Amino acid sequence: MDGNVLIHGATMVLPNTTAQGDLRIRDGVIHTVSVGNVLEPMEDELYIDARGLHLMPGMIDPQCHFRDPGQPEKEDLGSGSAAAVSGGVTSFLDMPNNKPSITDMDGMNMKLATAAAKCVNNYGFFIGATPENVTDLQEAVGTPEEPVSIPGICGIKVFMGSSTGTLLVNEREALERIFNETGGLIAVHAEDEQRLIERFEAVKDRTDMAAHAEWRDDVTALLATQLAVELAQASGHRLHVLHLTSGLEADWLEGITSLPSDVTSEDAAIITTETLPQHLTFDETDVERVGTRLKMNPPIRYAKDRDTLWHHLKQGTIQCIATDHAPHTLEAKAAGFPTAPSGMPGVETSLAVMLTHAKNGACSIEDVVRWMSTNVAECYNMIGKGRLEEGADGDVILVDMDTSVTVDDAHVWSRVGWSPFHGHELVGWTQVTVVNGTPVFERTEATGPKGRLLVEPGSVGQPIVMMPWS
Repeated sequence: MDGNVLIHGATMVLPNTTAQGDLRIRDGVIHTVSVGNVLEPMEDELYIDARGLHLMPGMIDPQCHFRDPGQPEKEDLGSGSAAAVSGGVTSFLDMPNNKPSITDMDGMNMKLATAAAKCVNNYGFFIGATPENVTDLQEAVGTPEEPVSIPGICGIKVFMGSSTGTLLVNEREALERIFNETGGLIAVHAEDEQRLIERFEAVKDRTDMAAHAEWRDDVTALLATQLAVELAQASGHRLHVLHLTSGLEADWLEGITSLPSDVTSEDAAIITTETLPQHLTFDETDVERVGTRLKMNPPIRYAKDRDTLWHHLKQGTIQCIATDHAPHTLEAKAAGFPTAPSGMPGVETSLAVMLTHAKNGACSIEDVVRWMSTNVAECYNMIGKGRLEEGADGDVILVDMDTSVTVDDAHVWSRVGWSPFHGHELVGWTQVTVVNGTPVFERTEATGPKGRLLVEPGSVGQPIVMMPWS
């Protein structure tokens, strides 16, 4: 019955309305969406009674660090993919700061082959930029005159500050060469490296976590964001600013960023951005209380930043939500500031965190679906993703909006075995995850809050197809 599913009686979050009805998937593709009329089961399909649950397009996480290759004690593509589907994420984009860094097509092909063998959802990968690898980048994404689209390759990642290995690109000349001579989408980690170096002297002897946000302040982020936008506008290059954390940046980006479909001038650069559930939830009081579990780059900032990010997310300056899932072991995190590494897991709790915000009135369920699925698919020119509509890929999830569960480290799927949301009571837990028409995960009374995988690694999931950017 793989690929053929009938979901009955769900509250469906459709592109233009939310209504109760039935949805049929045939051969991995959404075949029929029926509001008001009950669809009769066929002999060759799996029937799911979904009354009382919300049916949504699968979530798409556009920023993950699944640590494969090189750091299996933290994560690999198999464990990261399992964590993703447990949280309703049917597609993900993974970053190149591995060991070794992924900066050429040999590395990209290796990751695509590894994903095909290990993953249970759909996948895409960024190629990492260095000051000297423009030719390798062109092989992956093409040139401005001849952009190319290879299934599973989503764009170029540029670390403008705080890089891993050889991936730092902070000199203007090298950045201009990348923006002017490559095709595709460029996603930037925007922190000004020189300012980071200068400001570290003032905090290098401190051991309190408050020093982290003081060191990597909002001006450090803004300077790099402004440079990236300047280069994108001068070259006409497609730009995505990763993990926006500061109100200062969000205010400055108002009127600059927009969804690709809202850009009317053919000559204008398409510039988008994202924020994270962590930065929409935590503030400096949480950092003080929890400590290095909440250490990440760019940092968790202040309540005023959190509130401004919410404003710009709802207003449209921020187009989508990612997780920056970047797990480290608890042993490493226990080293304290400044030694503890930056980064935290997040892919399996992101949807529940945001739907809990919706339950509490901060936004709507439809907002969450738009920010975490529909808009992500548009920002990356994905084919067949992000919408419950006939002809779209059969990547769907069933979510319980009524039952609250407390996050417990014992129930996480990420290999590091902990969550920054440990102890938080959340609703919006995924009960069934369907990828390409195949149920891959379920959470029931019998399985308990952790749930269980329903398929073998590598048996489901495909490289995401993304149209090239001209």
